[in-house]
Amino acid sequence: MWPTGQGFRICPVTREVFPENLEKTVDKKDFPDLDIFICTADPYKEPPVNVVNTALSVLAYDYPTEKLSVYVSDDGGSELTLFAFMEAAKFGTHWLPFCRENKVLDRCPEAYFRSKYTLNSETDKIKIMYEQMKKRIENVVESGKVSEYITSEEEHEAFIKWNKEFTRQDHPAVIQVLLESCKDKDVTGFPMPNLIYVSREKSRTSPHQFKAGALNTLLRVSAVMTNGPIILIQDCDMISNDPRTPYNVLCYFMDASIRPKLAYVQFPQCFKGLNKNDIYSSEMKRWFHINPKGMDGLLGPDNMGSGCFFMRRAFFGGPSKAFFVQPELPQLSPDHEVNSSIKSKHILELADRLAGCNYEKGTNWGSKIGFRYGSLVEDYYTGYHLHSQGWISIFCQPKRPAFLGDIPITLLDVINQQIRWGVGLLEVAFSRYSPLTFGMQALGPLMSLCYANYAFNSIWSIPITTYSFLPQLILLNKIYIFPKVSDPWFILYAFLFLGAYGQDCLEFILAQGTLARWWSEQRIWLIRGLTNELFGSLEYLIKIMGFTTQGFHVTSKLVDDEQSKRYDRGIFEFGVASPIFLPLATAAIINLAALLHGTMHILKGENFDESFVQLFISGFGMVNCLPVFEAMVLRTDKGRMPIKTALISIISALGLYIVASFILKI
Repeated sequence: MWPTGQGFRICPVTREVFPENLEKTVDKKDFPDLDIFICTADPYKEPPVNVVNTALSVLAYDYPTEKLSVYVSDDGGSELTLFAFMEAAKFGTHWLPFCRENKVLDRCPEAYFRSKYTLNSETDKIKIMYEQMKKRIENVVESGKVSEYITSEEEHEAFIKWNKEFTRQDHPAVIQVLLESCKDKDVTGFPMPNLIYVSREKSRTSPHQFKAGALNTLLRVSAVMTNGPIILIQDCDMISNDPRTPYNVLCYFMDASIRPKLAYVQFPQCFKGLNKNDIYSSEMKRWFHINPKGMDGLLGPDNMGSGCFFMRRAFFGGPSKAFFVQPELPQLSPDHEVNSSIKSKHILELADRLAGCNYEKGTNWGSKIGFRYGSLVEDYYTGYHLHSQGWISIFCQPKRPAFLGDIPITLLDVINQQIRWGVGLLEVAFSRYSPLTFGMQALGPLMSLCYANYAFNSIWSIPITTYSFLPQLILLNKIYIFPKVSDPWFILYAFLFLGAYGQDCLEFILAQGTLARWWSEQRIWLIRGLTNELFGSLEYLIKIMGFTTQGFHVTSKLVDDEQSKRYDRGIFEFGVASPIFLPLATAAIINLAALLHGTMHILKGENFDESFVQLFISGFGMVNCLPVFEAMVLRTDKGRMPIKTALISIISALGLYIVASFILKI
C-alpha cells in the first residue's frame, strides 16, 4: 500500500478558473444543453422532501432554462417520490423566479430558509409555500397513500400504473414529464427547465444492475428526449451550493486545447452538518480532496459518483473517432439532434422501451457503452475504464463548494456504506482489469498505482487486525517480539512510525485540515480496518465462492433527533447489537488488558527495555478505542454499546487469550 500511495504525490495540481472571461467571450445562446441525473432508491431511507430539495437547487441553476433538463431516477419505483416531484414542479414555478430576482445564492429551499435570509413579505410568502409543500410530501410518506392529494384527472393518470401487482422489484417502466421547457412557464412568464421522472422497468425474473443500470437507463431516455452533450451526475442528497457551477465547468469543456480528450470534470464531495472534530471522518479528506489533486497531475481524478459533469460522447468509446462505439439505435448517438417535443407520443413510447428491463440483452451497454457493470462501485470502475480508453479528467475545487451532501451520523451507517465500497473495489482489484496488470498497460505506472491504491484498500484490514491483536496477546504471555529500546533496530521502527504518521498529518493540515480532525481520521482508519474493511473482504470472499451476499446497501438519510444531538456533541453512535462491532470491541478489551498487564510488570521493575514497543502499541490502541470504552461502560443513552455485544466481546477476548496461550506453550 505504501508504494501505490506514492502515485498521488508525484505531480499534484491545483487549478483555478475565471468564469467571468467566459461570459465576455461566449453568448449564452451558444452554451451546450445540460442534462442532470439525480438518483434515488428508497423513499423511507432517502426522504423524498430531501430529494426534492436537491432537484430544486439544480433546477434553479443560473443557466439558460431552455437548455437545462433534470431527470430523476427512482429505482424504488415509488408513487410517493413521483408525488413529491409533482409538488416540486408546482413550487418551482414560484421558487425559480424568486431566486433569479433576489440573486439568491443558496438555491436549495431548505438551506436558504435555514440561513440568515432577508425578512420581508416576499420571503414570508415563499416560505409559507415551501412549508406547505413540505408538509404535504411528509404526510403522504407517513400515510403511504397519495390518493387524497390528487386534484386533477391528469395527476390521476400519472399514477395509473401503480396497481396491486406493482412492487418495488416487479413493475413496468414509468416515465412522467412533469415540466416541459417549451410549454411550462413560471409565474413571471419565464420558461421552466425540463423535469422528467423515470423509474426503469424491473422484473423478478430479469437480473438488474444497481446504480449503474439506473444511470444507463437515464442515458438512453435522455438521449431521445433532450440529448444534452453535458451530463451532471448527482446523488439525491447532494444539493447545489453555487448556482454558477456550470460556468466553472464550461471553462474546461469550451477550452479547445483540452476538450477533445476531456471526459469529465469532477468536483470534490463536501458535506454539511459535520461536527467540530468530524468523529467519523465523513469528510474523507484524503479520498475526496488530497488524492484527486495528485491524480489531476497525471490523467485526472477518479469518478466519485456525484458532482461530476460528463461529456456524453465519453460513454461511447475512446476519444478518437476510430474507437467510437456505435449504439444500436441512431437516436442514442451523442450526435443525434432532438427535434420533437419530449411529450410527443413516439418519443414517450421509445423512451418507455429503452427503460425496459430486457432492453440491454445482446447490446454493448455496461461493457463498451455507458456506465460499466462488473463492480458495486460503478463510479470508480467507469472512470477507470474511461482513463484506460485515453480520456482525461479534471479536478475542479472552487473556494465555495459546488455541492454539499448529507452524512451518516451513526457508526453502523458509516460502516455499511463502506462495506459496499470495499466489496466493489476488490471486484476490480482481482478482475481481468486489475490496475496492477491491465492498468499498467493502459494507464502507465503512476496512474495505475493510484487506482491500485483504491482497489486494494480493503487489505489494510490484514495489518491493522494483526497489530490490534498479535503483539498484545504475546505481551500477555510475557513474550517480546520487537527490538529493545537500546537496540539500534529500534530506531528504524520509531522512524517508520513517526515518519508515516508525521507525513499523513502534514498532508492533512496542508489540505486545510485541523489536528483534531486528523486524529479522528487516523482513528476511524483503524476502526475501518477492524470493521468494514474486514467484513468487506469476507463478503467478497463469500461472493466469489458463489454464495449470496447482501449486495447494495442504501445508507439511511433519516435523522433521529437524539442521534443528531449526540453526533453534534462528538459522541459515537453504536446502539445496535451488530456482529460488525465485535472485532472492534474485542480489540479494545485485549489492548486494555495488555496495557495494564505490561504496566504492572514495569512498575515492578521488569522488562521495560524489551516490552516498550508492544506496550506502546497497546497504549496507542487503547487511546484510539476510548469511544468504545465509553460506549461499553460509562454511557446509558440509546447510542451506547449494547450489553449483548459487550459481553460477547469479553468472552471472545478471553477465548483468544486462552487459545494464544495454548499455542505459545506448544
